[in-house]
Amino acid sequence: MKIKTGYIEVLIILVLAAAVDGVEAGKTAAAVVTQAALLGFLVAIAGIGTMLYREHRIALYSLGGRRRAILYVAAGILTLAFTATSTLTNSGLGAVVWLILIGVGAYTIYLVYRSTKEY
Repeated sequence: MKIKTGYIEVLIILVLAAAVDGVEAGKTAAAVVTQAALLGFLVAIAGIGTMLYREHRIALYSLGGRRRAILYVAAGILTLAFTATSTLTNSGLGAVVWLILIGVGAYTIYLVYRSTKEY
């Protein structure tokens, strides 16, 4: 009897997951791998942000000091909200605060964008 290739990969993943879950050191290793993946993701986001800043530097400086400061504060609010997601969403009030921060930051960025399109 021949086993299809897709089933073998799923079986291997299940065996490895059982081994990681069954061994105490496996849980620590899984946490390390998860944190490494998260750190890699954050580094990628920072790299994309740097690249976008370099590509649109002239447009950012043409906003003027006041609108550029508002834009940077809104980006800081969004960064703070996304960084504190796990802490803020543990309670009902924290989740409301998180939604307010995301809403205020996104709407402020939209207002700055809209103000650049007005004559």
